[in-house]
Amino acid sequence: MAGPRAVLLSLLLALAAPSLAAAPSAQPAGEWRADIVVYGCTSAGVTAAIAGRQMGRSVVLVCPDDDVGGMTTNGLGLSDSGDHRVIGGLSLQFYRRVKAYYDRPSAWRGGHRPNDATEFAADGAQWRFEPHVAEAVYEDWLRETGVTVVRNARLDRGEGGVERRGARIEGFRSEDGRRFGARVVIDATYEGDLMAAAGVSFTVGREANAQYGETLDGVELAKTTHHQFEYDIDPYQVPGHPESGLLPYISADKPGPDGSGDAKVQAYMYRLCLTDVADNQTPLPRPEGYDPADYELLARYLAAGFDEVFGLFGRLPNGKVDVNNWGAFSFDAIGLNYAYPTASYVERARILAKHRRYQQGLLWFLGHDPRVPPKIRAEMGRWGLCRDEFTHNGHWPREIYVREGRRMVSDFVMAEPHLTGTKPTPDPIGMGSYAMDSHNVQRIVDARGFVRNEGNIEVHPDQPYPISYRAIAPKAAQADNLLVPVALSASHIAYGSIRMEPVFMILGESAGVAAALAIDEGKAVQAVDYPELRKVLLRRGQILRLKARRRSGDADDRE
Repeated sequence: MAGPRAVLLSLLLALAAPSLAAAPSAQPAGEWRADIVVYGCTSAGVTAAIAGRQMGRSVVLVCPDDDVGGMTTNGLGLSDSGDHRVIGGLSLQFYRRVKAYYDRPSAWRGGHRPNDATEFAADGAQWRFEPHVAEAVYEDWLRETGVTVVRNARLDRGEGGVERRGARIEGFRSEDGRRFGARVVIDATYEGDLMAAAGVSFTVGREANAQYGETLDGVELAKTTHHQFEYDIDPYQVPGHPESGLLPYISADKPGPDGSGDAKVQAYMYRLCLTDVADNQTPLPRPEGYDPADYELLARYLAAGFDEVFGLFGRLPNGKVDVNNWGAFSFDAIGLNYAYPTASYVERARILAKHRRYQQGLLWFLGHDPRVPPKIRAEMGRWGLCRDEFTHNGHWPREIYVREGRRMVSDFVMAEPHLTGTKPTPDPIGMGSYAMDSHNVQRIVDARGFVRNEGNIEVHPDQPYPISYRAIAPKAAQADNLLVPVALSASHIAYGSIRMEPVFMILGESAGVAAALAIDEGKAVQAVDYPELRKVLLRRGQILRLKARRRSGDADDRE
């Protein structure tokens, strides 16, 4: 079968970018300068860089690691796409490029498209895909567009790592001493590392409901009904004996009152790509230091009757699945990530290692422990890591799913009332539509003495909603040439809807366009002429609002 990159180059000429200004000229060793420098090679970073180049500006895309695409290329192959009507611009083009690849018979194992492949595509685009295909699409697209990509250049987060002159960011350094100078900087990381190093205000955790007039933020024990324990499970090492201590992955902390804020973060996980195709499998590993006692809580839950272990093994092409969290005890490592958003690189590595051991140990437990019902063990035994995915990382995803890191606090904060339409959203640059979604934040002992999860919220807005340009621009006094399309200014629960990969691509493109206009106009990013920005975004196919529809399928229901 031809490799996806080779196929895509010949396949997608119709979608190729227009002719562009020259890429940055040769730089001194260790020195990179461009009109726009994007730090963070997430999906938003990629579209920001492409948009900036298509606007005729020189662009350098700086990757902390070696790969591009963030979660889109690291296991999240089942897109949380929401309402397809609001996905436009480069975001829609990405999914169309993916479909163009899978429209070829050579894209499928055995050389033919299976009959059940229709579930992967809809509305002229493909929303389920293999990680390596998404990565090939991005790599080809960046190359076609002429974006300069610099890899393995992790930000020096120490003093002086970000160079400032007043409110202006002059540039930043990587840990190995390379310097990146820019007229406009875009922080496209999930963590908001550059934003924070530049001194921009941010928050971590959950706001109290009262702060922004919300109903779903903060501690929400009473409302946590999904991914909740369906049976009363004793939390203690020796059942009925609190003095014996709690089982692993249960917190002794007492949650605050419902609606109160805290600094805790919704759970992370690696979005695994597994396969049941034997000739493309590599065995699931038994992690070093594996201790079956770590999964005693799950053993008790299974014994009580829970059997939906495989509830979110979402089918992808070619016999693969995107494995998401399902149920009260699953692949989300609840409580292991609280320190991650602001932790040092060394501490983050420790946190990531704990998550990897947790998930690998869970897979091993499900496939081998005699306490697991035979039917579940047999089903787990059919699955393995994909031999053709993440080939330089032991077939394990290279990035963890940072569902929420730092969130900028700007002059405008997207909050629940903006998503529900009870407050207006000024200066839209894209739209979101997914549920206000938070995974569980903590696992505690409830007032009755049983295990309970807290923090999972899944509430859909009544309709798609606009996202404001002001939410990606910091306070002008803090940084007047920085845009933040991922760790944007939003409350915890509003971010829970915005944080979807198609939306990040939308916001990344809008940030790239706004950066180019700021340079053209000679203005701070906060002072960009919004009517001009709106005009350019609409011309590029971004969807900024939905008109009232006369009937389903009207061609004029978007703007």
